[in-house]
Amino acid sequence: MTGHGRSYGAITVINAMPCGIGATIGVDLVTDSVFDVEGSEREVIIRNDPSEDDGMTRLCVSAAYSRMGIPEPQGWRLEISSQIPVSRGLKSSSSACNSVLSAIFDEYDFKIGTMDMIRMGVACARAAGVTVTGSFDDACGCHLGGFVMTDNTRDRLMLHRNLGSYDVVICVPDGKIRKKGLRTDNLKACAQTIRDAISVSETDPFSAMTINGRTIASASGIDDSWAECALRHGALGAGVSGSGPAVAAVFRRGTAKEFIGVCGSGCISTRTRDAEVLMRPDAEEGQE
Repeated sequence: MTGHGRSYGAITVINAMPCGIGATIGVDLVTDSVFDVEGSEREVIIRNDPSEDDGMTRLCVSAAYSRMGIPEPQGWRLEISSQIPVSRGLKSSSSACNSVLSAIFDEYDFKIGTMDMIRMGVACARAAGVTVTGSFDDACGCHLGGFVMTDNTRDRLMLHRNLGSYDVVICVPDGKIRKKGLRTDNLKACAQTIRDAISVSETDPFSAMTINGRTIASASGIDDSWAECALRHGALGAGVSGSGPAVAAVFRRGTAKEFIGVCGSGCISTRTRDAEVLMRPDAEEGQE
């Protein structure tokens, strides 16, 4: 038997670093994982970026076996393939954790609640040191889709709703920003502005995305000119995603073509992804 798992990407509406509240919008970028129990070695293959460290994914495998209450076998093979650029602020780690755990549980036909599994992945990301905030908002955004707001200080889902279908254009610079060693002092100093953006996001997430993007770019020294250009070309919202350096812009369906022609190469064109199932804001472990 072979286990298959899938999760998706997300873009930032509210960065959780300043005050612990984060919000994302799911996008249709895919991470697929395939898991087999075979051989006498434990092998991780990351197709989209073979140079990436596999420590986090190995933690996911161990956590999954611990959760199922069975010994981890001597030999297994995990293959990951993702459309999400790594370490650009597009939630690649969260998507990978969700996808890997889904594949292992699928291999054993093991039933686990969605929120329970998401929290497991967040714990693995924290243990691997690939997140500053705990990334509960990112993990929920990737797996649940739609618009998600979370309290990362308590791993609590605060809001989950659909937005409809929109075009998304993402500028992906060559450089990566690693979470280990990332300074957060300047970001925490922006807490009040981000709190204001949180209030805006409940009714107008695209405007909140712009406020957040400008604030995080200024605090982190990230060039925000691409986002401003997108806004001039009709974007509903635009800004730095996560800790960057990627910048995302949301357009009404069918209206992003002109901007794509202007912004040139180095961009990804995708769309928002609504939820297949809307989760209750108070969903706890094992509850859907």
